[in-house]
Amino acid sequence: MIKFLDLKKINEKYRAHISCAIEEVLDSGWYLLGNKNKDFSEKFSEFCGTKYFVGVANGLDAINLIIKAYGFGAGDEIIVPANTYIASILAISENGCKPVLVEPNIITYNIDADLIEEKITEKTKAILVVHLYGQAVQMEKIWRLAKKYDLKIIEDCAQAHGAIYQERRVGNLGDAGAFSFYPGKNLGALGDAGGITTNDFELYKNVKILANYGSEIKYHNIYKGINSRLDELQAAILNVKLPFLDEENEYRRTIAEFYLGNIKNSLITLPVCCDRLSHVWHVFAIRVASREKFINYLKENKVETLIHYPIPPHKQGAYREWEKLQFPVTEKIHLEEVSLPISPVMNMADVEKVVSLINAYQG
Repeated sequence: MIKFLDLKKINEKYRAHISCAIEEVLDSGWYLLGNKNKDFSEKFSEFCGTKYFVGVANGLDAINLIIKAYGFGAGDEIIVPANTYIASILAISENGCKPVLVEPNIITYNIDADLIEEKITEKTKAILVVHLYGQAVQMEKIWRLAKKYDLKIIEDCAQAHGAIYQERRVGNLGDAGAFSFYPGKNLGALGDAGGITTNDFELYKNVKILANYGSEIKYHNIYKGINSRLDELQAAILNVKLPFLDEENEYRRTIAEFYLGNIKNSLITLPVCCDRLSHVWHVFAIRVASREKFINYLKENKVETLIHYPIPPHKQGAYREWEKLQFPVTEKIHLEEVSLPISPVMNMADVEKVVSLINAYQG
């Protein structure tokens, strides 16, 4: 079986260094907000090109805390792509804000910047962009809109660690960036983990306080905060893996380029890469009209695939109030998307096998 993602094999490369890092944490006797967290914060902010980084418990908390730190709440609107994982939207709702959904561009699958301005009202406070599948959003029009209407730009970078747009990495393309280090991400921990990048000192300070029960001084709670911290073990593991991220992203590009250059089947819609460095290929997302038949065909031939994602947010039970809304581009993507295997440990012989099988597929 060609696995979609072999996490055991990915982490085997780092086993010795991870074991040493874990022992260092155990020996230190300090398991939260210690030196490993400090080291990773410095290294990751430098990697992204931002002044500040705050480690938090997961990617959802990262978005939630950014919105909370800006003071957005009831009555405020935040523009967000309709085509995204639901976490991007849940964080908006969690703060009492109204998510305003915008269709994606059918070519890039990212938010269609040409459709944003018509959704802006006097209640709009921010645009939340999602660098979906690993491709950085084309930001030029969004920067202009944010400046014109005095809006914050929040980046959901959970799938795009290391992607570069106009010589700047994601997480440094807006006012604040939210990252997930879930194990399956391009930079993955061995459990839940997340973080926030920013160049805004006030936001940085407020996020740190809010993530620590709303407390800057122990037992003195100045805000109604939450408990969301990147623990020392996960920070230590991320410290081990960060230096290899660009190399692993480059190998993902090699696989993606082989797929793009060699899959020749009119039944398959291939993804489009706007600029080589802007895509880190967290997911290689193709579209197939008869998806289940195609997935079963590959499964029978021992190739594992996934769907990102089978149900769009506006069709989820959590948002029953949206059940009558129609987003045809989003719905088309969610009905047809299939993710092919791609990872830094996938060998090229397996890549070639996947291509051969897809080219032989007759629907």
